[in-house]
Amino acid sequence: MKPNLFLFFALFLLASSGLCAQEGDFDRWFDGRTLRLDCLREGSAEGDTVWVERWRDRGSQWHGSRNQLLDPFNNGDYRVEMRDAATGRLIYSRGYNTLFGEYRNTPEGQSERRRFQETLLLPMPRRAVHIALQKRDTTLRLANATVMKFDPAELDECSEYSEYSEYSEPFPVSALSGDPSRKVDMVFVMQGYAAADTQCRADARRIADGLFSHEPFSSHRDDFNLYAVVADVGADYGTFGADRYLMTFDLWRLHDAVGTTPCDYIVIVVNDARYGGGAIYNFYATTSLNRQAEFVLPHELGHAIGGLADEYVDESLSYGEMHRMSREPLEPNITNLVDFASKWQSLLPPGTPVPTPVPSVPRNECGPLGVYEGAGYAPKGIYRPTPHCMMRDYAPFCPVCSRRLEEVFSYHCK
Repeated sequence: MKPNLFLFFALFLLASSGLCAQEGDFDRWFDGRTLRLDCLREGSAEGDTVWVERWRDRGSQWHGSRNQLLDPFNNGDYRVEMRDAATGRLIYSRGYNTLFGEYRNTPEGQSERRRFQETLLLPMPRRAVHIALQKRDTTLRLANATVMKFDPAELDECSEYSEYSEYSEPFPVSALSGDPSRKVDMVFVMQGYAAADTQCRADARRIADGLFSHEPFSSHRDDFNLYAVVADVGADYGTFGADRYLMTFDLWRLHDAVGTTPCDYIVIVVNDARYGGGAIYNFYATTSLNRQAEFVLPHELGHAIGGLADEYVDESLSYGEMHRMSREPLEPNITNLVDFASKWQSLLPPGTPVPTPVPSVPRNECGPLGVYEGAGYAPKGIYRPTPHCMMRDYAPFCPVCSRRLEEVFSYHCK
């Protein structure tokens, strides 16, 4: 479906915008299927445009929560919202980040426009809705970038493709633990394998075992369903000039490979021994089979699941200025002290100095909770909760990061 066949709106302000879906409303608003939107976003740091290139019935039942329809986390530079067209009631929302969001902070992205793919999976509405693709402005407020009217009765007329170009049958990485709508559904896309042979399955189990050897994942193992598929989805090293940054730009191909498998989160596992990985919030994560993969993947899922920021300092990164702003960063585990009360201030022991001097702590321990300078790639002006953390140097997840991950696990399992 070409963009000029959609109904676009300049504004999406409805008198009843304060109305929201309530727990137990799923069957009222949705028919149980999954709607797939394939989007294109084009732009640079100077601005961007987003549109839906095609939409279709994914061919699967809705795998997400049927009770938690609205995203409670104020995270992600982008958000998709669905409102009932007749009443204006907000019936679904989800925040996310994109690969474009990092590109715009690179030297090339300052002025050179580039096009990126995005895929959104939404519950299929029973009747006509307005779908808004939103992005944050310079004050971090969400505003509509594109709004379209979608009527499921016209879906067959709108769909341009009927078969997935790449699809392999999924296999369980371990025994599945329950209903996808009440679990965290994770799909490993195994790249670099000819088939789901013995070695492929063993590698998938090894990666999973490494992930669930770390808290808070280990305590929530029964909250996960783990699947795997075999596919080449174009993941490669060197993204945005960083040798270890292992990502793919072909999102549509990635979702083709996943097919109808339930997936709250996608992890690309690359059959390569070089060190590498990457992740973007509510987008996807990657890891290689390097011997440090058991630490790389939980770190990357801190980004993909929890929306957590990197806590290490690396001024060589081209997007190292991204957290220097006059507003409090969105990520829950870093602060610039503009609005520290919204972060982990309530968890601090009485009398904790702000900023907090860094004590001598072994690398395998988080250390005491405080406000430690040096995070978000910057040595000054950005602060982290503990001396060490999985999001800094592969130590255990600190209490602040663990709290957010457990909040997200609960969100999916209600």
